[in-house]
Amino acid sequence: MKPCFTLLLLFLITFVQAQNYYYPPNESDQWETMELDELGWCQENVDSLIQFLDEKNSKSFIILKEGKMVVEHYFDSFTQDSLWYWASCSKSLMAVLLGLSQEDGVLNIEDVASEYLGTEWTSCETEDEQVINIRHLISMASGFDDAVEPAGSINNCFEPECYECLAEPETRWAYHNSAYRITQDILEMTTGMTKNLYTRNRLGNPIGMDGFWFNYIYFSKARDMARFGLFTLSEGSWDGNQIIQDQSYYNAMISSSQDINQSYGYLWWLNGQESYMIPSLQFQFNGPIMPNAPSDLFAALGKNDQKIYIVPSLDMVVVRQGNDAGGSPLAVSSFDNQLWEKIMELGCLTNTTELEEKQIAVFPNPVSDVLFIQNLPLGANVELFTTRGRQVLKTTDAQLNLSSLSKGIYVLKVTSLGEQKSFKIVKQ
Repeated sequence: MKPCFTLLLLFLITFVQAQNYYYPPNESDQWETMELDELGWCQENVDSLIQFLDEKNSKSFIILKEGKMVVEHYFDSFTQDSLWYWASCSKSLMAVLLGLSQEDGVLNIEDVASEYLGTEWTSCETEDEQVINIRHLISMASGFDDAVEPAGSINNCFEPECYECLAEPETRWAYHNSAYRITQDILEMTTGMTKNLYTRNRLGNPIGMDGFWFNYIYFSKARDMARFGLFTLSEGSWDGNQIIQDQSYYNAMISSSQDINQSYGYLWWLNGQESYMIPSLQFQFNGPIMPNAPSDLFAALGKNDQKIYIVPSLDMVVVRQGNDAGGSPLAVSSFDNQLWEKIMELGCLTNTTELEEKQIAVFPNPVSDVLFIQNLPLGANVELFTTRGRQVLKTTDAQLNLSSLSKGIYVLKVTSLGEQKSFKIVKQ
């Protein structure tokens, strides 16, 4: 059996159920760990992953499972105390802060931006400017021309000529830094605080996350990124403290925010969608951003492959800091899929032989309604599990009706004469 989905299978085999997450104490270096054998992971596979990361110019790498530290590695002279920039991962942090400021009643993301920025903050016609709201800015769907700034530019431009209207809001998606960065100014105007103070008071102190904003970019240690990831995995809570009270905002933040780029929420990237777009291109690519990763993954992605991946189905957070890993250096890159191929092969599983020889196959996969099993042995047991190990179907039939199941990744297990064979099933 090939190991391309062994990480999913180990959860099936051990029947790991969702548990209460562990939260590291604030103002402490203490962080409980989880041993590899608890997850069925092989040290040699972890070593191979670390070597891959080293070859890809990484500086730090962390995997959390249920909040506990499973892998933590630093490269070259980089240490646990080293600071690094989040790049556009900062966008996802700002999405949370804007949601919190909306809860505080100082703004509403449906408000027209001109209410805070005044008139003629763009070079658009007045009637066009007056329909651009904050939600459009954090969805990257304002209709602005992104060509007025070089792709990935760190130069901040807030002059009207930096905001040229090409289309009506929500009819064009473009990765536009100036459009996003001006929401940071709106945050400071409405809260009456610097974003550093607001971040510390509203989020940093409650979850023990240190760091600072400089030139519209957040800087911190790797563990601070991990804390933010765990907070987000926990649906905006921390050790019993529900920090994001507005769950409708949280859900909207990590869901498709418009129809053009289905893989973009409110400044978060979403896996498992039917199509995606990337910065600087007006082209839709078919399929999910990261086919090798779980479909429910969502992520903060930054220039030169700064990464915070959140995977609810695996109760997992993954953090990577470093220099360009060799793919496209802006946000989404080929490194994402390469890395998740390695992560999904961390498990240790014993190969089976006799069932392999029977050439059992499943189709179609991905599946919408009915799944067929070809060459199913007579009397074989067929079981379908979620990635958390919950059984959702058991039968001896070769035809499975999956129409009532939610979209996502499942594991199909076929058992015959004491042998097992498993398949990753993608339900559309």
